[in-house]
This record gives sequence, structure tokens and C-alpha cells, in this order.
Amino acid sequence: MTHTMLSLGLFFSLTCANVWSQTVNTLSSEEKKRGWKLLFNGHDVSGWHSYGSKDVAKAWKVEQGTLKLEGPNRVGNKSENGGDLMTDAVFTGDFELKVEWKISKFANSGIFLFVQEESQYKNSYDTGLEIQVLDDAIYQGTAENKHRAGDLFCVATARVRQLQPVGEWNQVHCKVRNNKLTVWLNGTMIQEHDLTSDDWKQRIASSKLKNAPISKGRFYGRIGLQDWGSEVSYRNIKFRSLPKRYSM
Repeated sequence: MTHTMLSLGLFFSLTCANVWSQTVNTLSSEEKKRGWKLLFNGHDVSGWHSYGSKDVAKAWKVEQGTLKLEGPNRVGNKSENGGDLMTDAVFTGDFELKVEWKISKFANSGIFLFVQEESQYKNSYDTGLEIQVLDDAIYQGTAENKHRAGDLFCVATARVRQLQPVGEWNQVHCKVRNNKLTVWLNGTMIQEHDLTSDDWKQRIASSKLKNAPISKGRFYGRIGLQDWGSEVSYRNIKFRSLPKRYSM
């Protein structure tokens, strides 16, 4: 009986491992047909660099198919030998982005859109719009502050929060289409904004991005992952450009 159960356990473990290897950081035939591309191949840091550098900071590691920021938890500071990661590619036009993230306890990070990597912007958060990645326990018991998971940092709070526990994977799905920004977290729509509206312009004007390129309507640039001194992992980073006509 014991031998049988051990054999079954080994079978299921191997099966799960095989499924994992086939599904993480890969594209299905349907995704390829619809124009999705991987921004992270699961094996190395090809296609990425640290903000303001040609290389990738040593604190970022590729580990078991994830892009992981390692180091002591120093929330509010860059990791030693760290820095924000940027795509080599600059993206223009309408697009969709999917990213899975997993955090450690009290971790803080973010996913940047529209980053303009120019010398006048010292930090990526001076230029890019940040979708907050966070353990919301940091702000437990405090008032809303536009800093929690799914918030557009300092710009807009998420409509709802459907988070997985610390140590489990969450998925962000972002779409920019016809001047409309929509963000889903774990399948639930949490942000929807008209980027040409007076409401959006007022939000930006009253935020730390009031002088950033997006305040002037520059909704293009690099995609970034934030180093804010916390252990965080990313995987299944998928992107597709949206033509004028496309299928759902």
C-alpha cells in the first residue's frame, strides 16, 4: 500500500512538473496566431536591461522559470546590485500586456508602462505609469492612498482588490486601446480610464507624474519591472500589438 502511494505521488509530481515546463513562459498556437510574444523566455535576461544601463543588475536572477529580484527586504530602497528592469524594445501604438507576479511578505514592486529612458529622467518612476505590485499588509488599517496592489501609483485606486495570498501568483492583464487604459487583476477589472478625458488629465496633473511624458500625451515607451528593495518574482510576461481591427 505504501509503495503504491509513493509511486502515485511520484507519478503526479512528475506529471505536474512536466505540465509546468510546458505551460510557463510559453505561447500556445492560438496565442501565436493572435500575435502574442514572450518578453521573458524563462531562461535568461535577453531583451532586458537595467534602467540607465546596457546590462542587467546582478540582483535580478532567472530561477526556475521566473525573473526574480533577490536580496534582503529593504522596502523603499533599491536592492544592492539592483535597479529597475526595462525592455530593450520601445513599444508604440495600442497593445495588450500580461504579467504574473509573486511577492514575499511586505514586498513592494511595480510594473511600469510608457517609460521614456531619457537622461532628464533620473528614475523610471519619474516617467513611467506604475501598476502597483504589493503585499497590502503594509498598509493594513490605513486610509486609501493609491499605493496598494493594482493601484496606478499616485494616480488611481483599484476598483476592487482580488489578491492571492503572499507567495502565490497573481496575474495583471493590461490593455491600451483607442486611448482607453483597462487593467484586470486575477480576471477582475480594476482600472478603466479614458486617457484623453479631463478626469485623467486632472489625475496626472495632481500626481508626481505632472511633468512626465504621459502628461503630454506620450503613451509609448518601454515596459519595466521595479526594484524597490523587496523579493519579487515575475513570469509569463506576454505582449501583443493591437492592430486597428483585431479579434477578442
